[in-house]
Amino acid sequence: MDHTTTTQQPEKDQRLIILDTETTGINPREGHRIVEIGCVEMINRQLTGRKFHVYIKPLDQQGNVLEMEQEVIDIHGLTNDFLHDKPIFSQVVHEFVEFIRGAELVIHNAKFDVGFMDHEFALYNSTVRSQDKVPMTEDICTITDTLKVSKDELGSPKTLDYLARFYRVDKLVDRTYHGALIDAQLLAFVYVEMTRKQSTFNLSSSEGSDEDANSIRRLSSTRNKLKVITASADELIAHEERVAVIAKKGAEPLWK
Repeated sequence: MDHTTTTQQPEKDQRLIILDTETTGINPREGHRIVEIGCVEMINRQLTGRKFHVYIKPLDQQGNVLEMEQEVIDIHGLTNDFLHDKPIFSQVVHEFVEFIRGAELVIHNAKFDVGFMDHEFALYNSTVRSQDKVPMTEDICTITDTLKVSKDELGSPKTLDYLARFYRVDKLVDRTYHGALIDAQLLAFVYVEMTRKQSTFNLSSSEGSDEDANSIRRLSSTRNKLKVITASADELIAHEERVAVIAKKGAEPLWK
C-alpha cells in the first residue's frame, strides 16, 4: 500500500483527489468487490506527488476469497494469485477515508466508482460498532464526474481513452493495463486540459470592495516570490527540434 497522510489545506487551496478503482465486475449488488484503489492529489490544479494506492483481496459475503473470471483479469491484469496476500478492504478503509476526506473527487463515470465505494463502506459498517463506522462518500467529499463534463464540453459523453487522445495526453502514461493508479494519473492530465478555460484569472475587484472593477490592483510587496522553473537540457533540445519541424513545414515559428 502506497499512501501519505493527508494534512488540512488552507481554504484558498483547492484540493482535488483524482480517483479510479478496479473491481471484480460491474455490479456491487451482484457481489462484486473493489480490488484496487488509485488516487493522486492535486492542489490548485497541480499534481503534488502525493497518492493513495492499494490492492485489495476481494471476499464474498461468506468471507471467502472471491475468484475473478479471466475476462475481468484480462481488463486490469490483476490475477487471483497476485491479490491473494493483499489486505482486505476493512484493513485499509480508515486510511482511505482520511485521504479523501474534505476533497473534491474527480472521477470518470463517478456513478460506478462511488457506487462501489459506498457499497464497501456499507458492508464494513455492518460489521463494526457505531463509533467505528465510516461515512458515505458524498458526506465527506464533493464529486466531479468528468464523464458528464465531457458531455457538456464535447456534446456527448466520451471515454477516458477518447479524452486522452483528444487532449493529446495519451502518451504521458503507459496504459497496457487499465490499472486504477495509472488511470487516475491519466485522468489528472485530462482534467487539467478539459477545464483549462476555467482557470483564467479573475481581474475584477472582490465583491464589496470600494475599488473600481477596472482599476489596477497592486500586488503586495510582501507576497512570496514566484518559483522559477527553468527548462532542462533535454527539454531545450526537444524545443529546438520542434521549432525546426515547424520551420521545415513552411511556417514561421512563434517560439524562438
